[in-house]
Amino acid sequence: MKNKILVITAVLLVGILLGGVSFYLLGEVTGRNRQYNPMLAPHVPRQITESSRAFSEIAGAVSPSVVNISTTKIVKRDANPPFDDQFFDLFNPFREFRTPKKWKEQSLGSGVIVSADGFIITNNHVIEHADEIRITLFDKRSFKAKLIGADAKTDIAVVKVEADNLPTIQWGDSDKLQVGEFVLAIGNPFGLSHTVTMGIISAVGRANVGIADYEDFIQTDAAINPGNSGGPLVSIKGELIGINTAIFSRSGGYQGIGFAVPSNMVRLVMEQLEKKGRVTRGWLGVTIQELTPDLSQKFGLKNSKGALVGDIAKGSPAEKAGIKRGDIILELNGKKIKDVGNLRNMVAQSKVGSEVQILILRGDKEYTFKVLIAELPKEFAETGKGDAPEEQSFEGLAGMSVMELSKEIARQLGLHKEDKGVVVIKVEPGSAAEEAGMRKGDVVQEINRKKVDRLDDYNKITAGLQPGDSVLLFVNRGGKRFYVTLRAA
Repeated sequence: MKNKILVITAVLLVGILLGGVSFYLLGEVTGRNRQYNPMLAPHVPRQITESSRAFSEIAGAVSPSVVNISTTKIVKRDANPPFDDQFFDLFNPFREFRTPKKWKEQSLGSGVIVSADGFIITNNHVIEHADEIRITLFDKRSFKAKLIGADAKTDIAVVKVEADNLPTIQWGDSDKLQVGEFVLAIGNPFGLSHTVTMGIISAVGRANVGIADYEDFIQTDAAINPGNSGGPLVSIKGELIGINTAIFSRSGGYQGIGFAVPSNMVRLVMEQLEKKGRVTRGWLGVTIQELTPDLSQKFGLKNSKGALVGDIAKGSPAEKAGIKRGDIILELNGKKIKDVGNLRNMVAQSKVGSEVQILILRGDKEYTFKVLIAELPKEFAETGKGDAPEEQSFEGLAGMSVMELSKEIARQLGLHKEDKGVVVIKVEPGSAAEEAGMRKGDVVQEINRKKVDRLDDYNKITAGLQPGDSVLLFVNRGGKRFYVTLRAA
């Protein structure tokens, strides 16, 4: 009995000993028994350390090419009172308000050096109307800059300082960018010199943002704030891939959406500003509009890719080549047309005098035309947006009254005296026609690709429509022609 008790006790002691050893070893493995040591550095994976070092190296290599731009504008104001009255002498007996007043307005922005002899790219809105442009380098040296040229339609400007051996940035190819790539934005937000922020490319080819006439923006979530304008957007290779231009914000500060002009567009603009002091753009002579799902259906398309030709200028390259109203432009020089903005940029960037191949869809057949690119005429270059109506959903013909277009009415509307059709004389408030965007003075010249020369044509065609039918209208609004789709009431 005594021996049995001793054996049991020995077994228990061995079990306790083994359990303690196991617990200790398990604690060492899991780290539970380790005491906190504030001097003990955490274990950081090698990949994170290398990535951090890489971003630091990029910032260190690129920052010397980024400059601070400060502009000064002299604003003059004639302080004469709104009307000449002797009672004003009671408030200012010395008549000081008759002395013209002037003061200086200053603004800050960013820029990037692209050549060792002092050429610097920035935004047009940074230096616009400036009387003096001053550049401050990374090493704190300051120079007075000369404006080489500016292009408001892309919001790009080129200035130059008299200096040599300046640090420069390498050009990148913005056409090869992919959504999700890491990028750095460098500039002087709120005057804080050489601030670096990091993010990714959120989207490419952003158009219809309303910032410039020619838009093909890179969208990024890298923090961009007032003062970043004109600074570089940099790839992980340390190459210039864009010029930071604008932000989308309801507060005036960073909200995660910034836009940059792609480097390939910047480079083309810069080369022309250097050589000519202005930008010349290619011209086809077509009015184009987006293909909505309804328009695509009416033209027998399976998708909404391409651009619809709404009108053609007389004597234009497109007319000479044989392109017609109603054609769908699918490709230019083998590159597919995604939308109107894409085609507009491709044509504008085409060399004047060069020949391009355009693939169009007419009916259910594709045709290829060779078109000689001309220079965008001055009258078109000065025309802002609005060549086509805003895209809306159209629900019916109800609520619209029309009358036959006479020569006198055509003259009043600024149309050619030989133009024919029916003119909208009344649009009922709150009606489907108003919701569709139809306006008083619009001239309907076609319905479902059938000509409308007189009121009888209009009545005959609309009488054959069934409720809910999708109707294709060709509208002339003050000389600007375009297609719209409506639903028959």
